[in-house]
Amino acid sequence: MYNAHRGMVSAPNNRLTELLDQVRAEFDNQQNRTGEYEQQMAAQMQEMEMVRQKVYSLEQTQLAIKTRYDEEIARLRHELEARGGPSAHMGGLPPHAGPSHPQPPNIGNGQGTLFGTIMTNPPSQGGPGLAPPSQDQQQQQGPQPHQMPQPQQGPQQPQPPQFAGYGPPPISNGYSSQPPPSTASPGPGKGRPNRGPPGPATPQQNQQAPYPDARPSPQMPRPTPPPQQSRVLDVGNMLADLDPDRLGPHQKREGEDWFAVFNPRVPRVLDVGLVHNLQHESVVCCVRFSQDGRYVATGCNRSAQIFDVNTGKQVQHLQDDSVDKDGDLYIRSVCFSPDGKYLATGAEDKQIRVWDIANKTIRRTFSGHEQDIYSLDFARNGRHIASGSGDRTVRVWDIEADREVLNMSIEDGVTTVAISPDGQYVAAGSLDKSVRVWDARTGYIVERLDGPEGHKDSVYSVAFAPNGRDLVSGSLDKTIKMWELGGDRGGMMNGQNARGGKCVRTFEGHKVRLIELFARVAAVGWSANMTEGFCPQCCTHS
Repeated sequence: MYNAHRGMVSAPNNRLTELLDQVRAEFDNQQNRTGEYEQQMAAQMQEMEMVRQKVYSLEQTQLAIKTRYDEEIARLRHELEARGGPSAHMGGLPPHAGPSHPQPPNIGNGQGTLFGTIMTNPPSQGGPGLAPPSQDQQQQQGPQPHQMPQPQQGPQQPQPPQFAGYGPPPISNGYSSQPPPSTASPGPGKGRPNRGPPGPATPQQNQQAPYPDARPSPQMPRPTPPPQQSRVLDVGNMLADLDPDRLGPHQKREGEDWFAVFNPRVPRVLDVGLVHNLQHESVVCCVRFSQDGRYVATGCNRSAQIFDVNTGKQVQHLQDDSVDKDGDLYIRSVCFSPDGKYLATGAEDKQIRVWDIANKTIRRTFSGHEQDIYSLDFARNGRHIASGSGDRTVRVWDIEADREVLNMSIEDGVTTVAISPDGQYVAAGSLDKSVRVWDARTGYIVERLDGPEGHKDSVYSVAFAPNGRDLVSGSLDKTIKMWELGGDRGGMMNGQNARGGKCVRTFEGHKVRLIELFARVAAVGWSANMTEGFCPQCCTHS
């Protein structure tokens, strides 16, 4: 009998506890192994992704090579036609008796490419992931296991190999959304008359393979290819995005160290050619044409030089020998007088020198600026000169009276100045992104061009249109803006009531910052390009 005050207590089951511990240990062990397997799979997936990226890169390279090859073939055909050569074999190479070479593997973006085959075919078909062998290769390897060899009836004539195309992989691993590539060669000159018979078509890559593989491939993620670009890129005004090597001869002009490209979307009406390469011994800081277009002046270290535009020869070398010879002294700005007799130069020594070109003498020297002089402009009357400096001032000088007549201060450094054709207004661009216009008689500011329509970076060049009512400005924001100035230019000296003009057009297309803008192109059609080298280049535009 059990004691009424004592409960029943069963003996502990040690065997069950041991089994539970074993199950728990096995579970932990399997969980750890599962984590290791997942890490290994992740590493293998990453390696496979790298392989895919590499193969895709090879595809793109092969397509680019093929495109250039077809373009070169088309160019040579056109050149042969232009020279009056035979046209019987214009569609392809003439037959020859030499041994034929095997067709190279076709690598592309569509179905049936080598890339897609590598990712889908099992190693049992002709190697690890390669396309099925051709019929000729199977004949050389012997009959299949389920076929009996057929006796040969005498010698057989060798048959030329037939390209049957590479088999399409399953849709899941192919770029099935892309259309098949065109069979015509993409070379230039399409649509031209009298081209002769067409060449052989490019083999299609969506043909059925002799031995399609019905087994599905594992579903693996693939890198998404970028959208295919057309042969003629629609770059708008960004012509720097065009690759000169892929443009036809009618879309570019190039020399040993220069090239020019033309927008393929716009009918070509201009031509460009290098006329002179003007050598200098130091960095060229500024370039300016004379009013008649016969001469071009350059500013470099310690001297200004003048060249004949027609011959490219240096006709004058202007240097102030009274200046200390130690260190550098760069000429930051040059400007011809309207009659071409004088050249004004602004230098790092904060002085303006007005040179008598014929006599190589200094007629006037103006002092007053406290920093480098970055811009000069002559008035049409030949008497006044406007100057802009890093000391935040725009000044007007009278050559006849040998004195300063105006001094306009702003909030930041002045980078460029211009005088209107009638001589009534002075414009300046500055580092504060603004363009200001002053009355040249009173010094009152009459226009301030900025705000939402204005430039987003420092203004480095301004020029008046010949009508005197419009103004163009170039900035480090890579744009050129055309401004329509206000009709009533009353203004106030402090500029608070200055009426702002209207931006009528913004020209975009520069890939680098715009430093110099020449609106005063000579009547003969010349222009100059200033670069960070030692050689300004003169080009003709026709």
